[in-house]
Order: sequence, then C-alpha cells, then structure tokens
Amino acid sequence: MESSGQPVQGQGHDVSAAMFVTRASGPSVQRLVLGGHLRRLRERAGYTTEQAAEAIRASHSKISRMEHGRVSFKERDIADLLTLYGVASLTERQGLLTLAREANTPGWWAGYSDILPNWLEPYFGLEAAASFIRTYELQFVPGLLQTDDYARAVIKLGNAVTEDEVSRRTEARINRRLLLDREDPPRKWAVIDEAALRRPIGGRDVMREQIRHLIKMADHPAVTLQVLPFGAGGHRALGGPFTILRFAEPDLRDVVYIEQLTSALYLDKATEVDSYLEVMEQLCLQAEPVARTQDVLNAILEDS
Repeated sequence: MESSGQPVQGQGHDVSAAMFVTRASGPSVQRLVLGGHLRRLRERAGYTTEQAAEAIRASHSKISRMEHGRVSFKERDIADLLTLYGVASLTERQGLLTLAREANTPGWWAGYSDILPNWLEPYFGLEAAASFIRTYELQFVPGLLQTDDYARAVIKLGNAVTEDEVSRRTEARINRRLLLDREDPPRKWAVIDEAALRRPIGGRDVMREQIRHLIKMADHPAVTLQVLPFGAGGHRALGGPFTILRFAEPDLRDVVYIEQLTSALYLDKATEVDSYLEVMEQLCLQAEPVARTQDVLNAILEDS
C-alpha cells in the first residue's frame, strides 16, 4: 500500500485522524487501511517482518498477510505490534484497535465459507469494496454479468460434488451481482473474448439467455462492455484472464486478481499492476469499440 505521507505519532510527529475515516467503506477496505498503516509503522521503526512476527509469536508470512489486509486481526497482536513500533499515543492506539475490531466484521460471504475456497473469500471482499473493476475474460462471461443458469453451469464444471453445494455456490455468485444494484455501484469495465461468447456453456438455450442478458447490461450506467473478436489476432493476455480492482481511498493501491485452478494470485506491487494496466489498455484498443458492443452481441446471438 502506498504511504499516506502522514508522519507517525510516537516518533515526534502527528497522525492525521483521516486515517480512521474509512470505516464506512466496509471491513475489506478497513483491513487494507489498517494493514498499510501497520506496514508503514514497522518500516519507520526499522523492523523486519521476521522481527515483527517474533513479537506476536507468528510467522513472517502472517505479518505479510496482515499488512496486505488478507487476514482478520487479533487485538492482542495489534497491541503488541504497536508497542514494538513505539506507538505510545493513546488516541492512535485506540483508533487502530477500534479499526481492527470493525475490520473483523464478517462480510455477507462468510455464510458460504464452508463451500468457498479460502483463497477466493478475500476477492469477494475486495470486489465489494472496489470503486472500479476492470476485467479481461478469455473463457467465461465475467461473474458479475452471469445469469443464474449460466453461473450454475460454470460452477458444475468445477469441483462441486453435491447439488446443494452447486446451489449454494450459485447463490453466492448471485449475491455478488447485487453490487451493481447499489445506489453508488462500482464501475465495471469488461473486455470479453469472442471465444467466451461462442462457447455454449450450459447448452444453446442457456447461452442465448446469457447473450441477451449482456445486451441488456451494456445499457447499465455502471457497466462498460467490449468484445475482443477473433480477428484481433494475438495479444498479450492470451495467457489467461485477470481483474484489476481500484479503490476510492487514496492510500490503497490497485490490486490485480488472477484466479488459477486451485489458488489465486493477488498482486499489488506498482510494477506488476502497471504491467497489467498497460495490457488492459491495449485490449481495450484491440477490442470492438464500446458503441459496437450490442451489434456484435446481436450478431453472435443470431449465429447461435
């Protein structure tokens, strides 16, 4: 996470109260803000992740996950770290401990934790907190734009073993779509490869319904859709799909999410994010213009 540029109390400086004003953004953003603040405190105090981990009887990888906002926070751990980092101000300590408590508030997806892989849950939180979501999809329609039947068909391709599990995973995916119904929804910009639109996931009728839904969603004020045609030829994203999430909070870096078969990558180093942003820009230029999206989708519908 980017440094806020705010000096740290306990080292002869003042801390801006604005650090704790992001609580209304939800627990995922709170974790990111708290994690970034802990990282800045550690670096300014001159400690390594290994030294910080020793102070809370944990591994250095746990410190990394905490600083990236990917795990829940124990108040005792936060208190011990603040002591190690020399944070003596009661105001700052109480503010951070309160933020840690609120960051542990379960999201709606907690009700599906028994059927969701642990590497996927953080994405639900990031997606819910994002203000701008840019996606390139090579094989499937993006999750936020899937119909119920299409989502069920995609989930059945995975490792769900019972009909109840398929139903609950489908329900979780449907709940994700509610993001676009919010009063202030995130902006969703999706570039969908033509291959994903011509592969009849779930059969012909399911796919036709899905294409009609995309035609409708192309008019959604928060959604921008582009189709990358076969005729575009080769491009730098042929290796697979990815999503770039951006947050309204200025202290938070963009996060690139790459889902794999049995795990996922979350990238937030500036050099990595910049590379994916560059590829995304190229895809938008190679794809059919936004003004042509509905025409392209209608042509695919007629061919199906």
